[in-house]
Amino acid sequence: MIEHTISATDAIGIVEQLAQAKSRQDTSAAMAVYHPEAVLESPPLRTRHVGPEVEHAVAGWFVFAPDYAVRVDGHGLHGETLCCWGEISFTPAFTWTGVALNGVRATVPVFMLFRFEDGRVSYESFHFDVAGVARQCGVEASDLVRAS
Repeated sequence: MIEHTISATDAIGIVEQLAQAKSRQDTSAAMAVYHPEAVLESPPLRTRHVGPEVEHAVAGWFVFAPDYAVRVDGHGLHGETLCCWGEISFTPAFTWTGVALNGVRATVPVFMLFRFEDGRVSYESFHFDVAGVARQCGVEASDLVRAS
């Protein structure tokens, strides 16, 4: 087994760089932070993207959430996994079911798990309260999750 080590300072710096890029809806800058073979998943949305699919997923998220902003409030590093928590806010641009949204900007807690390789994010698991977003936007949670 190859052992990789990353300091908390380095891991937090990488995640902050990613958060800033995503808050600017800057796909290119975000992709510069992801490792080429990165895994990006969001269990609440039932999505998982690997390698080249990550760029499409990030760009698609910005279409869905064009005013997306993320704030990282805290973190904990255990081994190679960094857990961060904070808050996201965005106004969904559409629903997967075609139900009309009320136009309200939703704000909910978020937590993310990260792993790193070669100074870049090699794994991100993104968790947020989809039902909370739905309530604020006047729709059902199932309207915000693409059918699998």
